[in-house]
Amino acid sequence: MKILKSKKALSPVVASIILIAVTVAVSIAVAAWMGALTFTFMGTEEIKITNMEFGSGSILVIVNNTGTSPVTINEAWVNNVKKTNADLNPDLPSTVSANSGLALNITTTITSGNNYQVKLTSSKGNQFYYSAVAPSS
Repeated sequence: MKILKSKKALSPVVASIILIAVTVAVSIAVAAWMGALTFTFMGTEEIKITNMEFGSGSILVIVNNTGTSPVTINEAWVNNVKKTNADLNPDLPSTVSANSGLALNITTTITSGNNYQVKLTSSKGNQFYYSAVAPSS
């Protein structure tokens, strides 16, 4: 039997290099896809109440969204008393976009020198607190 030397084939080294290159390319594509999914699902709700200003019969609450996703505020509480939309401007639920703010005006009875705690509850159930003392007249 005659051995044909004219036929050419890939050497095992070249075949291994091609397999490794294909594997690396596919793994980079999968990593990019998974990274995009992670950023989509990992949006964070982070509300900072930066200030409370006391007026005659109302509290102005300054809210900033420092998270990466919009936050919908569903409830507002002052000293463990839930406020209704009749007491709020703007009405709730109210959405605060990422990296933006909201001024929430809450109508309530203000007594000079008393401590007031405001609690805001998001649609995901997260709670954000801030307390301040009403100035003496």
